[in-house]
Amino acid sequence: MTKLIQILINGILEGSIYAIIALGFSLIYRITGAINLSQGAFSIFGALMMYTFSQALGWPMLPSGLASVAVTAVLAAIMGATAFVPALARLSISSMLMATAGLLTIINGFILVVWGNDPYTLPQFSGETPIKFMGIVIVSQSFWIIGATLTIILALYFLLGKTSVGRALRACSENPLAAQLMGIDVPVMTVFSFTLAALVAAVAGIFFAPVTSFQYDTGTAITLSGFIAVVIGGMGTSTGAIIGGLVLGVLGQFAAGYFSTLFSQTVTLGLLLFTLLWRPSGLFFQGVRRRTDVREGRHIYHNVIRLSSRSKVISTAVCLVLAGVLPLAVSDSLLRALVITGILFIALIGLDLLMGYSGQVSLGQSGFMAIGGYASGILSVKYGVAPIVGVAVGIGLSLICAVILAYVTVRLKGAYLALATLSFALLIDSLTVGLDITGGPSGLVGIPSFSLGSFAFDDPVSMYYLVAAISFVSVAVLHGGIRCGFGRALQAIRTDQTAAAALGINVAGYRTAVFCIAAALASLAGSLYAHFFHFLAPDMVSITRSFQLVSMLILGGEATLVGSLLGSTVLTLIPTMFQPFAQYKTLMEGLLLLLVITYLPGGLYGIVVSTLMRLQQLVARMTQSVAQTRSIR
Repeated sequence: MTKLIQILINGILEGSIYAIIALGFSLIYRITGAINLSQGAFSIFGALMMYTFSQALGWPMLPSGLASVAVTAVLAAIMGATAFVPALARLSISSMLMATAGLLTIINGFILVVWGNDPYTLPQFSGETPIKFMGIVIVSQSFWIIGATLTIILALYFLLGKTSVGRALRACSENPLAAQLMGIDVPVMTVFSFTLAALVAAVAGIFFAPVTSFQYDTGTAITLSGFIAVVIGGMGTSTGAIIGGLVLGVLGQFAAGYFSTLFSQTVTLGLLLFTLLWRPSGLFFQGVRRRTDVREGRHIYHNVIRLSSRSKVISTAVCLVLAGVLPLAVSDSLLRALVITGILFIALIGLDLLMGYSGQVSLGQSGFMAIGGYASGILSVKYGVAPIVGVAVGIGLSLICAVILAYVTVRLKGAYLALATLSFALLIDSLTVGLDITGGPSGLVGIPSFSLGSFAFDDPVSMYYLVAAISFVSVAVLHGGIRCGFGRALQAIRTDQTAAAALGINVAGYRTAVFCIAAALASLAGSLYAHFFHFLAPDMVSITRSFQLVSMLILGGEATLVGSLLGSTVLTLIPTMFQPFAQYKTLMEGLLLLLVITYLPGGLYGIVVSTLMRLQQLVARMTQSVAQTRSIR
């Protein structure tokens, strides 16, 4: 009985933090319809500001806390006005998910630059001595956490339900156009809601920091926990967010206490996936019903600039020649970076087909990379299976998972599909950390080089040409498929699934096929990744990898097949070539993702193609001018 009560108390404490973060999710979703993935990063920023004021500068606790919350609120207001609101005006709701992922990466990168990657902790506000009663141990910080949670809940209830500001926020959530006609400044209210959610997150971080350690990327984990809580409880409802957070905390503690931490993560992620599939509006409370003509009905696409057939042939020939001679002109370290770029490009080709051509937003590609990498690595290391067989087995397992995932998510689209694939990636991530056969957190070592028969690709040069050949064949095959009826069907599905189904297109079948192609290529990339490094750890194929792949795709250019190579090259080679700036990699990655998805939907590919076309036009005009001059003479 004592153990049960202890677990229940710990679960309520953990769930209180999740509930506060979930409240921020719910608040922004109600006002904008967007899911803000940067929410958890503000909690870590607030905690680190508290550490700076109280520990580094020696300020008293109360002034340190107030200053930390104020600085976080200022940062959130700036980001809301300069990034969140402009993106909201330009992007669809599913694209906003990627934009807020960019904000999350920016804050993580900023924290990394300022505070480094060392773990931090704060002293408990009332001393380190716990309270013991009948065998139950309660840390003194628990009372501060419970008090802060209740205070935030009551304050938000009063603000949203009893004030004119709350009425204005509710008007913006129900119909922003009507609210604007009534004289309400909707952008200002949006910035206010974004700032308020960040302020709440900062308070949560400050009160929770004394009972755990935190560092620059802890905000990602907190974001995911808060997101799981709000989805389970009910998206867009404050009551649902609170109950979802408490349920998540108690359920996780019970599963960890009576089974294992691995089982705890599996249960919570399984519950998340079940919720998204069975009742996306929430298990406990029905989420707000949004007007589709106002928010979700807005889809913004762009026309990709295409090269002419002649230009494609010329550019392809030039690229092949450059790819062939490149290993002869670069250093060994740079060549290894190019191999990594090519391996990631293989995964990006499938992701581009999935997102760029069929319009399915996926955050689960790292899961398929993990399946391929670990399947091939385990079979090679522990059972002596030939690498090519291990790669095939990994692809087969990934295809099975892809078919199942595509089947159960066939009714989901947009942000809900992205969140379902995210839960799949998180589930695979938790398994790679918790299973002994994968090597656990330490990873799997001793993976042999990839080989075909007696020939081993055991040096960067041979591996480079292998990866280049696979990339070229993949692009060529998929390019041919896109130019036929398969590609036209995908374009129809992306534009309007209902209309595509009315035309006789098997929407579910095409979506499943594309999902499988993307999964197979990601699995292949994961296997090559493991055999190239001779080692595979969970953080190499974690959920962070999924966000990086999406960033590379958007930066390079969607619906181009080859544009993502530019994104992969920029985000992989720049930190390698400019080591002094390596610590800025995360920050620059977030900035590039946000700027490109908001203002340059064509990505780097669009810039390159536009430049080439302008040069062609300039050369044509100059040639025509010279010809006219000669004819006059």
